[in-house]
Amino acid sequence: MILLSTLFSVDFDNSVLRIGNQSVNLETVNKVLFKITTIVIIVFLMYLAIKIGNSLIDKFVKNQVESDLRFTMNEKKANTVGEVLKSVLKYTVYFFGITAVLSYLFNGISLTFASIGGVAVGFGAQSLVKDLINGFFILFEDQYAVGDYITVGNLNGIVESIGIRTTILRDFSGDIHLIPNGTISTVTNRSRGNMRIMVDMEIAYEENVDNAIDVINAVCDRFSKDNNDIIDKPQVIGVTSFTQSGITIRVTGSAKPMTQWAIERELRKEIKKELDSQGIEIPYPKTQIIQTVENK
Repeated sequence: MILLSTLFSVDFDNSVLRIGNQSVNLETVNKVLFKITTIVIIVFLMYLAIKIGNSLIDKFVKNQVESDLRFTMNEKKANTVGEVLKSVLKYTVYFFGITAVLSYLFNGISLTFASIGGVAVGFGAQSLVKDLINGFFILFEDQYAVGDYITVGNLNGIVESIGIRTTILRDFSGDIHLIPNGTISTVTNRSRGNMRIMVDMEIAYEENVDNAIDVINAVCDRFSKDNNDIIDKPQVIGVTSFTQSGITIRVTGSAKPMTQWAIERELRKEIKKELDSQGIEIPYPKTQIIQTVENK
């Protein structure tokens, strides 16, 4: 207590706060504390506005998905609009909040400094404006939606979020890619319409091709009856190639978007099991050792 009293002391008569050998006017201290408190309140209000706004947007999206009204949006469209609204809300709150803080802190800022800052912000905002404009085109043209599997440049993945400035893409290794909307020029959407199923199976040259095709088609018939994600029933289209070890038979069909890979894996397994049960050989590398006996 004695140490603190020697470090800090207040002279109320002269309105001075002494810290060691330094003296600070109490009025200045009050102004600083008032400004800090005001800034904290503004930041808290920004956080509160975003939190409440996001909650209302989530409720709106949920109502759209669950509603049976004629003019409601489907789940993908509702989620996409929800993400965009959250992005607009976030940037709007940030803009007004930061503007309020800067205006409060630099109320006496000179016109020259403000002009220089305005020019600098103008140059920096060019890419931001480009991102915003392209983001609105992506939304209104419905180029892709949240949950779609797309290709942008050399990046592939599922769209996790669409904002007015960036698109967030998660690839199948789990990596997150943040792509500025202004840089997106060509997009391949792999989630619109039915997706192709393609399975190639090889049989040995010694096997009867027609018999193998009948067996595979029978597997496809049974498999299609038990899978609601299949649109066009898989069937054999014929022999597509001759390899060093066997004959390649191709199966094709179509399925709902994003289900084709699971269907191909499962169908490949079922065909393999049936070929094994029918004794139809699937070729694999073999090593044959021939031993000769020399006559003496």
